[in-house]
Amino acid sequence: MVNYFKYLTLIITIFSIGGAALIIKESGENYLEAMLVLENKNGYIRSVDIAKMLNVSKPSVSKALRVLASANYIQQPISGKILLTAAGREKAAEVLDRHNTIADYLTKVLGTPEDISLIDACRIEHVISEITFQKIKEAVK
Repeated sequence: MVNYFKYLTLIITIFSIGGAALIIKESGENYLEAMLVLENKNGYIRSVDIAKMLNVSKPSVSKALRVLASANYIQQPISGKILLTAAGREKAAEVLDRHNTIADYLTKVLGTPEDISLIDACRIEHVISEITFQKIKEAVK
């Protein structure tokens, strides 16, 4: 199985709407997704593990964590472990579900090789409309 995280965008960008609500872009979603995977696998999230999983530098992770914390997606207590907030966990689970569902559709319905499906799902999961995603989800059932 291919480690699809190495194909992800490395820079976090967010933008403000009306000066209040923050919307996280593709790379931020990728960080959240990686954090949820790490938490499910290890029971905790550390920045060094994020860097390794996403194949990025520790300073890049630090910058991303600051942005995600300012958007209230994570908390960084003194213990050094990273905690997903309820909003962060919800967004990460949404992205992970999209990724897995799209990868399953590409592999099972279209017959795309699994390694290619994982890479393509990483790209598609961030831009697909909710209507199309729901149709794919129905097709995979």
